[in-house]
Amino acid sequence: MIISVASGKGGTGKTLVATSLALSLKDTESVRLLDCDVEEPNDHVFMKPVITGSEPVYIMAPAVDEDKCTFCGKCAEVCAYKAIAVIKDHVLTFPQLCHGCGACSYLCPEKAITEEGREIGVVERGHAEGIDFIHGMLTVGEAMAPPVIRKVKEHAGDSGTVIIDVPPGTSCPVVEAVKGSDFCLLVTEPTPFGLNDLVLAVETVRELGIPCGVVLNRTGVGDTKTEAYCAKENIPILLTIPLDMEIARLYSRGVPLIKGLPQWKDSFLGLYERVKELTDGRNPDTER
Repeated sequence: MIISVASGKGGTGKTLVATSLALSLKDTESVRLLDCDVEEPNDHVFMKPVITGSEPVYIMAPAVDEDKCTFCGKCAEVCAYKAIAVIKDHVLTFPQLCHGCGACSYLCPEKAITEEGREIGVVERGHAEGIDFIHGMLTVGEAMAPPVIRKVKEHAGDSGTVIIDVPPGTSCPVVEAVKGSDFCLLVTEPTPFGLNDLVLAVETVRELGIPCGVVLNRTGVGDTKTEAYCAKENIPILLTIPLDMEIARLYSRGVPLIKGLPQWKDSFLGLYERVKELTDGRNPDTER
């Protein structure tokens, strides 16, 4: 089963939930933790994995042979991202705008364009306390997170339980990380800001056809509008975590919740059982 842990905004506690769930399950399940928040991965801060391998991530970018080029402008015309431009007798390329779709090289009438790999990040893999650990890191200054996320997800495997720590928000990196999941845990907080972004996240996963439930973090502040919204939309609240100074202290020191407060392990095991109940019988691929 693939469980993604997402949120409409940053700072809600996705990493706390993803790492706690992985550590709670490691004694009874084969667990793989994928940190797909490649712009700022931090699961490693809590998991402290032993890294055993790494591989670069490339995106294909155009290289123009101006000896063959007739400067017809067809490449610039077909590029949806304005990553290539023709000015008189010269072709300009903008690699950081390129999405690697290959349209320019495929449609060039003179076959003057080839594609070259350009490194945009790296994927590291290892293990932590019996858990397979994989995370991606987008190179600083690069804008294209989805190719790195796709490379991380290639390590999901086809057995056991996979937990994906998803980037915040509802943009392309989130969609890339969440799609293909059997269930999505949406972590939010009971504040107007948290509710606003939860609504956007729910719309996103519903568009993808992925069942979801809510983990309500930092309860005890804010209001009850988030609970009311979940009840109205028939979205189950699967776990509540209070606003607790000790939890905050542990998090600030990079100590996983269930290690600092072991009594939370049963809560996360219960969360997993609820997820299984909500997915069993719905998706024939749930048992992987």
